[in-house]
Amino acid sequence: MRKASRLFEIIQILRLARRPVTAQTIAETLEVTARSVYRDIAALQTMRVPIEGERGVGYILRPGFSLPPLMFSIEETEAIVLALAMVDRIGDTELRRAAKKAGDKIVASLPEPLSKTLCANALHAWGIIAPAPAGVDLATVRRAVRDEERLDIGYRDETGAETQRRIRPIAVIYYSQTVNIVAWCELRQAIRNFRSDRVLSCETTGSFFKLEGEKLRQVWMSGWQSNQLGNRTPERAAD
Repeated sequence: MRKASRLFEIIQILRLARRPVTAQTIAETLEVTARSVYRDIAALQTMRVPIEGERGVGYILRPGFSLPPLMFSIEETEAIVLALAMVDRIGDTELRRAAKKAGDKIVASLPEPLSKTLCANALHAWGIIAPAPAGVDLATVRRAVRDEERLDIGYRDETGAETQRRIRPIAVIYYSQTVNIVAWCELRQAIRNFRSDRVLSCETTGSFFKLEGEKLRQVWMSGWQSNQLGNRTPERAAD
């Protein structure tokens, strides 16, 4: 690990610690020697980072110290760029545009050797690009999840039967081929998974279910965990 990265990691360790952390503990975390940690802490103190403590007792970071804008290691940056490339393969047009903008910002902020590597497309996400669903704008669904707003949808189930539903969307699940909308269905009075490619229409309602979203997600997650124990898949739980 380069010294600059090591200094940053030491600050992060001390920021998250609730009690003094020994140099040996830091050294084991960073896979370096305790002597290196002592030198690094001395260097940080010289740079006016408010670290207090001593050998054998441990070190703490005084409250109130703030880091400069968030920094990532090379491996963390590559992970983010690859994740953004994978987002570019899902059927959510707005998220794909956002991923492209985020990737451009990350590359523009990097030092030249790494930015050249990323611009040269050395990292790839492979696979079919999922088409955007015709009957629903997934950006509308994501906003409804955030705002806890009910949606009116027209839906065609796996048998071909068409129904009108008022739903309380609580989550969106992205698969390689499709997207599932997890919602409380007011028709069924239960949580259902709606495949986005079976949604025929979707409209906002101006009707909200404020402060209910997290409770419904807890109900959904408890049911999902039970399904996992019974080897049921999310696709089988779709409405």
